[in-house]
Amino acid sequence: MSTEQEKTFVDFFKPNQRLIHKICKIYTNNPEDHQDLFQEITIQLWKSFSGFKGEAKFSTWMYRVALNTAIALFRKPQKKNMQTSEIDVSSLKMEYEDYEDDEHKLKKMYKAIYELSDVEKALIMLYLEDKPYKEIGDILGITEGNARVKMNRAKNNLKNKISTK
Repeated sequence: MSTEQEKTFVDFFKPNQRLIHKICKIYTNNPEDHQDLFQEITIQLWKSFSGFKGEAKFSTWMYRVALNTAIALFRKPQKKNMQTSEIDVSSLKMEYEDYEDDEHKLKKMYKAIYELSDVEKALIMLYLEDKPYKEIGDILGITEGNARVKMNRAKNNLKNKISTK
């Protein structure tokens, strides 16, 4: 990709990178895995950027790529096989510690979310981001109605996990 494409990518990426940290926090349970996943998602976004046509909001497209990367990576037994990229990922990343919150309730919630299925994690995260069901469906590749049904199940499952902690 050209320098102009790299600049465009960075311009889109930087204001939206917090959502990648949220995905990483939900799918990992230590700082090293968080950083590995952040890097892998960034690489996949970079590799896929030429396919971004602007038909959806960049954040919607970014969520889809990031969630698919996280789910695929953590289903593989050798999740540590990270690839290198032409773009300098280190110039894009924000520090993990910027998003750590020591409040007991938040830690308890993240621990319960971590125990959910991959799809439930994605649903809860998008719900916490105040995404409408239509956009949740678009991101996950399901209908709006199916997103609502799955969300209700995920919420109930999360409530059960939190109440038993």
